Amino acid sequence: MDSLIAAASRALGAGDALGALKRVALRDDPPALALRGIAMAQLGEHAKARDLLRRAARAFGPREAVARARCVVAEAEVALALRDLSASPRPLLAAAATLDAHADARNALQARLTAIRRMVLLGRLAEAETALGAIDAKRLPPPLAALAAMLAAEIDLRALRTGQADAALERANAAATLARIPALQREVFEARAVLHRVAARRLFGESEQPLRLGDVELLMRSGVLLIDACRRGVRVGARWIALARRPVLFELVLALSRAWPGDVARETLIASVFRTRRPDETHRARLRVEMSRLRALLREISDIEATERGFRLRPRGAREPVVIAPPIDGEQASLLALLQDGAAWSTSALALAVDASQRTVQRALVGLESEGRVRSIGRARARRWLASPLTGFTTILLLPVSMAPA
Repeated sequence: MDSLIAAASRALGAGDALGALKRVALRDDPPALALRGIAMAQLGEHAKARDLLRRAARAFGPREAVARARCVVAEAEVALALRDLSASPRPLLAAAATLDAHADARNALQARLTAIRRMVLLGRLAEAETALGAIDAKRLPPPLAALAAMLAAEIDLRALRTGQADAALERANAAATLARIPALQREVFEARAVLHRVAARRLFGESEQPLRLGDVELLMRSGVLLIDACRRGVRVGARWIALARRPVLFELVLALSRAWPGDVARETLIASVFRTRRPDETHRARLRVEMSRLRALLREISDIEATERGFRLRPRGAREPVVIAPPIDGEQASLLALLQDGAAWSTSALALAVDASQRTVQRALVGLESEGRVRSIGRARARRWLASPLTGFTTILLLPVSMAPA
């Protein structure tokens, strides 16, 4: 490794992309191409960075397997920054194995964390949590330790484990402080702010109360009958009844819960759930059928009692029904709330969940995507939508910097 390559590598490690470019900008040898690619990625020029890294990988000779593997890892980082998740993860995992075989533990760990981040972006949270648990955090240098802790926080936040998420972000903050990378420290600070934002509203008749993530978690663990209009379902403790794909049943239980301890007239239910002002016998018959289905789903946690004028919710075990809704009204808020579970949703499934046309949902999603609040993967009928990562961790700061040939 010559002195300019070594100096550029040290500059990148400290987050000084411009300082690195000053040393290698006019060179076209493979190590310089790789370092230029990483510098361009840190500056946000991802397309140019990908081109330089691919050129570097092709230019390294057959005996320079480690250098090529490092380029593969760096290119995978750039792909995550571009939110391009179409490539197979196999080259990245093969690069990790190559780096392990040549005792490059740091970049091998970097590769595995990159693969886990890809799982998180794809909504495969259980798989990501298992893979992250297999990594020994004590072996990680400070920048990677910060990334691993933010990944753990992301998974915990999706699962509404706010105490664990807060502890993970504390670890991330300590590691980022040791790394001495200001942008990484800002990233952790912004991630910690998520815990203090309004995440939902508790509805009381005509009034409401803002809730943070910790407040929502406490409600979920309190044993109340929770009617969750964010994720469209009913929860009692650990029991979750998903109704996102059964909008009529969810609207019925929502109406009954908001009227508790009173009842709701049949005409009111028909008008609000079936969107009609002139109910007839067919609507009344359908209401009876849907109520029978709802009774069957809720039979272990609540009864639904027929009254003279309509229906009343009777929770079992003296539970109080509690209704929470997205922090703001509107289709975009409902879509964001549904996507916060980390899963990949099709447009048709989202349209069914919010009881709107696919075209309406598509317009709302395009608007959210332009604001960076959701992202899409795949194309045409295979297209799926996910929420942006809660922690918003930086991809361009944590690229491997030891790119010289072994």
